[in-house]
Amino acid sequence: MTPDDHRPTASEPLSRRAFIAASGAAAIGTHLGGPLINLEPEHPVTDSATTPAPAFNILALSAGQIAESIRNKELTSENAVRALLERIDAVNPKLNAVVQIQHDAALKRAREADLVPHDKRGPLHGVPITIKDSLDTAGIISTGGTKGRANYIPPRDATAVARLKAAGAIILGKTNTPDLTMAFETNNLVYGRTNNPFDVTRTPGGSSGGAAAIVAAHGSPLDIGSDTGGSIRVPSHFCGIAGIKPTAGRVSRAGHIIDFAGPCESLTHVGPLARTVDDLALALHIIAGPDNIDPHVVAAPLGDYTKILVKNLRVAYFIDLGSLKPTAETASCVENALKILEKAGCKHKAIEIPDADDIYARYTGLIWGDGGAGMARILERWGTTESPLFDRIKAATVLSSADYSAQYEKFDNWRSQLLHLFADYDVIVCPVNGGPAPLHGTFSRPAAAYTQLFDLTGWPSTVIRAGTSPEGLPLGIQCVTHPWREDLSLAVAKHLETAFGPFQGPSLTGRS
Repeated sequence: MTPDDHRPTASEPLSRRAFIAASGAAAIGTHLGGPLINLEPEHPVTDSATTPAPAFNILALSAGQIAESIRNKELTSENAVRALLERIDAVNPKLNAVVQIQHDAALKRAREADLVPHDKRGPLHGVPITIKDSLDTAGIISTGGTKGRANYIPPRDATAVARLKAAGAIILGKTNTPDLTMAFETNNLVYGRTNNPFDVTRTPGGSSGGAAAIVAAHGSPLDIGSDTGGSIRVPSHFCGIAGIKPTAGRVSRAGHIIDFAGPCESLTHVGPLARTVDDLALALHIIAGPDNIDPHVVAAPLGDYTKILVKNLRVAYFIDLGSLKPTAETASCVENALKILEKAGCKHKAIEIPDADDIYARYTGLIWGDGGAGMARILERWGTTESPLFDRIKAATVLSSADYSAQYEKFDNWRSQLLHLFADYDVIVCPVNGGPAPLHGTFSRPAAAYTQLFDLTGWPSTVIRAGTSPEGLPLGIQCVTHPWREDLSLAVAKHLETAFGPFQGPSLTGRS
């Protein structure tokens, strides 16, 4: 890593006319009115007089579209990387989403990628992406948001990162996360706070808040995050993008700041965030499967979501979760999704989640029931002596070994009850959170029960944008399916994404 890897560059996006021609239905849209992300050019993105500018707007493309354009020789990897780096430089001062920008290293790798023979190229060859800072990246500082790792450079990549690089992806930088990923707002003592691109006075969520913010702001088409209580899905909801929490055991946690060891390992999932469901599927196929490191990963087949017929699916739904009640607009997102699915021939029925008011307490009891000893060991391992987590550790109740084991017995019996409830349905449609992104410092932890529910069960859940709040903020829904049926979750999400059509993107010109 060189000092130039942190050097800012000028922003030079491409033409609006070409952007409209190439963006497609899944890209940022105009039908809700108001300002879009400012993509108007001052001059085209080029490296030199001998490097022609592409005939479309790179920032509007999905990861899959960039890969296809590179394969078809319509775009060079160098032009793609340069455009995204310049976009990051333009928006990151307001967002603080990307915390290690690999300027020179990414451009060097892009130039090398453009020389690789076509028969040796992977499915993401030359595609620029970002990676959540909780995942190890060889040669790049990887803090996991904790001060003890402020200058830590891992010797090897996390499994998910290694697989993406083997598929040809190029890392633009690392995205911000709270300390050890253990918060629903993205803020830490190493890099500070990340802001929501729709309103910088609000949180992008956590713990994959940096990932969601930069993907929403078109600074990266794809990021890999993690989800222990909603950390992929809540930021996707708050920032208006797509994200999937895979089935527990689908993707290795090797190289993640909270890995595969310990009694709560099943709660942590690694998965992608993107602007389209297609990109989620593309990335998931690359990162899924055993690695002979994470002992919990299963070699379960990952089906093709494009082969799924949404017609006649049995749909369950809930809007209220016990005493948790969402905003009217959030409820409407679920209701509108049900109307779309009904039009496709699906039958739907309301369900009630048993013991819904106990979900938050059950979740926190599992995470913190050891008195925070597990978290304290991780902080000690990395030499962190200053962290907001110490306050939570001090406040945690230490359960007796009998009470702790009894808690797990109750937990597993409850999970069995939920499986029985879900047996008569193919998919559950429900809110991601009770409302849109809140102001910084005001996130209500109990509201995370909407997402913690499916970390506890381990079921796959895909989030897509499904509406807009009165404040102009994104609202999402979850599409949850049976274990190992990510294909079905993605297929339902894709059907709804197509039916909802494009939504307003962030302007990054509002409050600051």
